[in-house]
Amino acid sequence: MSGVATQLEGCLRQLHLPAFRENCHAQAAVAEKNGSSFTRYLHELCELELVDRRQRRIQRRMKQSKLPRAKTLESFDRSRLPSPVDRQMAGLLEGDFLDRQENVLWFGNPGSGKTHLMCALGHELIQQDRSVLFTSCALLVQRLLRSKAELTLEKELKRLDRFEALLIDDLGYVQQNREEMEALFTLLSHRYESRSVLLTSNLVFSQWEAIFKDPLTTAAAIDRLVHHSVILELNVTSYRMETAKNSRKSKERTAKENVR
Repeated sequence: MSGVATQLEGCLRQLHLPAFRENCHAQAAVAEKNGSSFTRYLHELCELELVDRRQRRIQRRMKQSKLPRAKTLESFDRSRLPSPVDRQMAGLLEGDFLDRQENVLWFGNPGSGKTHLMCALGHELIQQDRSVLFTSCALLVQRLLRSKAELTLEKELKRLDRFEALLIDDLGYVQQNREEMEALFTLLSHRYESRSVLLTSNLVFSQWEAIFKDPLTTAAAIDRLVHHSVILELNVTSYRMETAKNSRKSKERTAKENVR
């Protein structure tokens, strides 16, 4: 490698242009062979750098999201979904609901696929270069209470603001006390009309007073979530129960065949 080429790589390293550094010599050879202009050569290198940066950014977003890796759209059987819900999902996958600061609420019995669908949407949003954070409701509430005790709740809310989509799993699955629910209500109020909240719950709205402990707080929480929202009701049988039944039937058939 010539002295100029070595100096060029050193400059690109200092400028933090890894794709430039990795591709500049190969692209220079191609440009020389094709008689490309300097402008075209630089443009192609810039495109390679932008693609590389986007891929690295998406990798960082995926790591920060805390999403379960296995709960993707590809691993979910969308044929189980009622047609209206499947159409709603198709619209959500476009991602523009985040630009409108809309919330997305999934309701259904345990095993209906609420969490899987929410996570699958989260994965797709990250591929669109959107910022996402997944957490259980219980862990989120403890995080808020800890920051409140340390007098850093405002900073914690601002940290959560970095994420365009906050995915909260299992609201109401574990009954929290009043102080915990007040912390959650503070978060919902803070994100109202500024950032999107996505959540799952096995409790319908009429049962939410058991979560927020007070009728006025319950009404206010529902109002903030529903005002700009998409609601998906998964009135389907439990996927886990279906899988268990199919597995049991398969074993029974195998046993019968072995007896024969």
